[in-house]
Amino acid sequence: MLKESCPGSERIKKPAPEDIKCRLCGETVEIWSDEVEARCKRCGFINSRVPEPSCIDWCPVARQCVGDEKYERLRTK
Repeated sequence: MLKESCPGSERIKKPAPEDIKCRLCGETVEIWSDEVEARCKRCGFINSRVPEPSCIDWCPVARQCVGDEKYERLRTK
């Protein structure tokens, strides 16, 4: 039985909000699962997370699966 999409791409194709702490002031910052950085509303600091390896890094059809814009933005170098 074939799946309609790869389960590894669900966080990218259907993003969800996550809370992280601002590294400068400690305020809770909302960042989406398909984002690499988010600005703190309290102090303006841009918080970035270390991108984790994902299917984008190794899957030969990742660009077609998640789309050009997300592929380029999220691909780790």
